[in-house]
Amino acid sequence: MWFIFAFLSAVFAALTSILAKIGIEGISSNLATAIRTVVVLVMAWGIVFITGTQSQITALSKKSWIFLILSGIATGLSWLCYYKALQIGEASKVVPVDKFSVVITMILAFIVLHEVPTTKTILGGIFITIGTFIMVLKG
Repeated sequence: MWFIFAFLSAVFAALTSILAKIGIEGISSNLATAIRTVVVLVMAWGIVFITGTQSQITALSKKSWIFLILSGIATGLSWLCYYKALQIGEASKVVPVDKFSVVITMILAFIVLHEVPTTKTILGGIFITIGTFIMVLKG
């Protein structure tokens, strides 16, 4: 089941890039990010209330609050940088560089989360890195 959600995430991320590139034309990338953020905020809280999970908020630990807030800050900075890059660059080049976050996440998972690297993850990371550089090279 996780694979279906991961695949759908990839499809929606692809749509996000294309729709954003079209929608950002002629406006500030910061304004575009703010509009997107409001939409995401409304959708996320709507899902929380529809699923009835809002009562769990009181059970959050201090650690959860801190790391979720830090994650939110990282997301916001990522979106601001992404929209600016998308505004001034080609989507077919910006997106692969943005998705290089997969490799950075793998490295951080090994260092911070102490996940064990496997031959498959190392090879996959190498191939993603090579693919990213191939996509952005001029030619």
